[in-house]
Amino acid sequence: MTFFQSKKRNLLFCFMLFCFSAHAQIPDSLQTKQEEESVKYPQLQIKGLFQARYLVGMNKDVDVNGLHHEDGSGTNNNFMVKYMRIQVRAKISKRTEVVALANLADFKNDPKSRVLENAYLKYTFNPKLAFTVGQFRPWFGIEETYPIDIIKSLDWSNQYTEFGKLGWTSFQIGLSATGQLELGKIPFQYAISVVNGNGKNQVNDNDDGKQYSTRLVFGLLKKYNLNLGLNGGIGEVFGKKIYAVGVDLSSLVNFDSKWSLDMQLEGKQATNHPLYFAVAPELRPTNPDEYLIRGAYFLPNLRYEVNHKNLSAFELSCRYEYIDTNFRLNSNPRQTITPMVGLEFLKNYGARIQLGVQFDRYKHQVANTNQYNNNLFIVQVQSRF
Repeated sequence: MTFFQSKKRNLLFCFMLFCFSAHAQIPDSLQTKQEEESVKYPQLQIKGLFQARYLVGMNKDVDVNGLHHEDGSGTNNNFMVKYMRIQVRAKISKRTEVVALANLADFKNDPKSRVLENAYLKYTFNPKLAFTVGQFRPWFGIEETYPIDIIKSLDWSNQYTEFGKLGWTSFQIGLSATGQLELGKIPFQYAISVVNGNGKNQVNDNDDGKQYSTRLVFGLLKKYNLNLGLNGGIGEVFGKKIYAVGVDLSSLVNFDSKWSLDMQLEGKQATNHPLYFAVAPELRPTNPDEYLIRGAYFLPNLRYEVNHKNLSAFELSCRYEYIDTNFRLNSNPRQTITPMVGLEFLKNYGARIQLGVQFDRYKHQVANTNQYNNNLFIVQVQSRF
């Protein structure tokens, strides 16, 4: 009898333990649901960037915009406000966000096709798939993956600027699908985009053609943050077929807790269709690929974490660029070297000062044009908020 009473007590104890365990698990899931339901939408986030420069032309016959003046005229020094950006990000549900970015500094120019930069809606199914629609920066290289305020040099590369004119980079209107996957043990990112290809703030596309591009990024060595990017695109402009290709490598090597080296290497080639259509129809060749642009750059950036109350970090970089906007028919390559020193006063580039010199060299100098050798000294200050 005692044996059965003992068994009975053990069974009762096990049953109670089971019920307690089940009861402990149920509130966890309910609590998670309640926490999700307790989040109120929309959630607004406002950010901004102020960036200003002082420019000094070191060649008397070339102004601060790089334009040669045979008569020696032109402005050789200038204060300018480059960016006064305001960004509003509204998370309207767990998966949906709307982003607007405007550069108020563009009001100093004709703002008709400027000012508004980002204006898009992004819906994220999961880390493997997200859709972006509106005006955004389609991924087609390293520089599209970060904003101007954390750039490692004084400005975007010449290559980025030129490919923006071609409709592959910078702000474009269209649709994009992005995501992160794994190929075995290799992390993998992708982006597939279709855009009008005629720039930002356009009411309509200027023709029925569209530009289709893709970017694939493979994480090769986690220890050195080594990534390989492959870019490709095809499209149609006024009935003519165009293309663009590119390859890039990026790496971040942390030597210790203070020293690190960030490196970027990128090369691209594409049809220069704006140059092709600028030629009189009777003088154009049938194939627009007779007009080709090719560019490459290498950017190493050495960083030292100071972590002082008045100085967060010190950076030293030197970017080398090569760009030829018409290398097949009328080659005149431009080489640019930009050594730069940066002082970061608040973390995450919250406040910094940059000093640099931009050395431009052309194979053939053309008087009274921008294709002329130039040296430009730049002091740049910025603050993120």
